[in-house]
Amino acid sequence: MNLSNLKPAEGSVKNRKRIGRGTGSGRGGTSTRGHKGAGSRSGYSSKVGFEGGQMPLQRRTPKSGFKNFNRVEYVGVNLDVLQGLIDKYSLQSIDLEVLRKHGLASKSSLVKILGRGELTAKVQITAHAFTAAAKSAIEAKGGSAEILS
Repeated sequence: MNLSNLKPAEGSVKNRKRIGRGTGSGRGGTSTRGHKGAGSRSGYSSKVGFEGGQMPLQRRTPKSGFKNFNRVEYVGVNLDVLQGLIDKYSLQSIDLEVLRKHGLASKSSLVKILGRGELTAKVQITAHAFTAAAKSAIEAKGGSAEILS
């Protein structure tokens, strides 16, 4: 080992622009800020979506329809999916913890049981909402449909 083959340690040298270090740096003069305007001055921070006074894209695009911000969004789980869980894991009751454990609902989601498919087992199901078809199918097999508040 001698002086001719010394190198800095891996990761110790950062390969970045050195801004504001004179004309010899290749980024001197305006220090990559351009001439005049708010962006060239100290303390400037742009607002999200600001396009230099031009009408922003979010305001230029046409809007249509109505979005009800009071709408309650449910995650739908059908009876055939529940029957698959019952067959696979031989469950007697299904609640939110079971649905979360098997990836059918997230921690904050509201769950609604839907009526597609057929239920063949007597089971106690706890959820936030049920369709009329789902509730009647569950109770026809002797199970119970409990609504969470």
